[in-house]
Amino acid sequence: MATPLTPALSFERLVTAIGQVHAELAAQASRAVNTSLTLRNWFIGCYITEYELRGADRAQYGDKIFELLSKRLMKAGISRSEMRELRRYRQFYLTYPSIRESLTPELKNKLLPADTFNFRETASPVLSIAPAELLGKLSFTHIAELLQCEDETKRLFYEVECIQGNWSVRELRRQIHSLFYERCGLSIDKKKLMEQAQKNAEKALPTLTVRDPYLFEFLGLTPREVMSESHLEDQLINKIEEFLLELGHGFCFEARQKRILIGDDYYFVDLVFYHRILKCHVLVELKLAEFSHENIGQLNTYVSWYRKTMMREGDNPPIGILLCTHKKHSLVEFALAGIDNQLFVSKYLLELPKKEEMLRFIEEQLAPEAVGESEVRKTPEIKPPANKGGN
Repeated sequence: MATPLTPALSFERLVTAIGQVHAELAAQASRAVNTSLTLRNWFIGCYITEYELRGADRAQYGDKIFELLSKRLMKAGISRSEMRELRRYRQFYLTYPSIRESLTPELKNKLLPADTFNFRETASPVLSIAPAELLGKLSFTHIAELLQCEDETKRLFYEVECIQGNWSVRELRRQIHSLFYERCGLSIDKKKLMEQAQKNAEKALPTLTVRDPYLFEFLGLTPREVMSESHLEDQLINKIEEFLLELGHGFCFEARQKRILIGDDYYFVDLVFYHRILKCHVLVELKLAEFSHENIGQLNTYVSWYRKTMMREGDNPPIGILLCTHKKHSLVEFALAGIDNQLFVSKYLLELPKKEEMLRFIEEQLAPEAVGESEVRKTPEIKPPANKGGN
């Protein structure tokens, strides 16, 4: 009896099949990278703890271990080795020592040699997530949020809910800050509350999340290489950078997509200059939208951060320039960010590009003859991580 022939692929089935292949392998890649990063941080915490307990020369360094170790590691190009991160890695190891059980014999022998590490068996909690599941389902960014829960039961609660609901990091943070654990404990109908929370939760996308600063630094990528940008925005930022430098008003280029840390979140400033005449930083933000208070608020936050963190003796307060565009309409706003010295303000108005120049430049770049209509309508494209925007 002849075997029935498999139906030929239709175009729609071809599209669906390729989509499934992409989603599955992207998810696998994401899990692999996340697991490697998480293990790296666990091992670092393990080594630091072992040194603190039995280091041959630990007495020489005393309470400066983290400071000196951070300097040496950063000089060696080891990403995410600031003092705060090193302390977090130690906390990670001490909180999840059972991860050692999930290591392959090869990793144990290579990275935890018996002549250096003499582990004692530790009692596992009565209730806990299997180490392999923890590594496979949660990124280190998730774990960094969980480490803030000192109570073991509370932390386990969020581990379970996060894994079952496939929560994004932002959703996990939101649930912790909204006291979901406490509310659940006080609720009469716990099941209904939990079902509602999972229903409305923001899910983690099954793709390689290279936007995560932990991941792209671990992979050796730079912020610009892994940020999504539309073709038009990329083109405009390139030309604005050249435009400001060519004006000859004292702009010295410092950075593009400058990453700054505010609290526990990372943000990215489009362009950063230092103005040698005004003796201050100039931050430029481009928004492909009409002006809004949110835009000016975001830029003012960046300017305030620079004023507090980056100003040095002899510097004037930083300045923010916000470029908002919407088809033929352009608007330029300057954020003075609390500059009180009126003489400096006058000089700033004199030395910076005239508002009319900025408006004319933007409109020229947005004109159809300068940027084709097809490019204006182009949807954002993800740049491959071969070797913007705020959070």
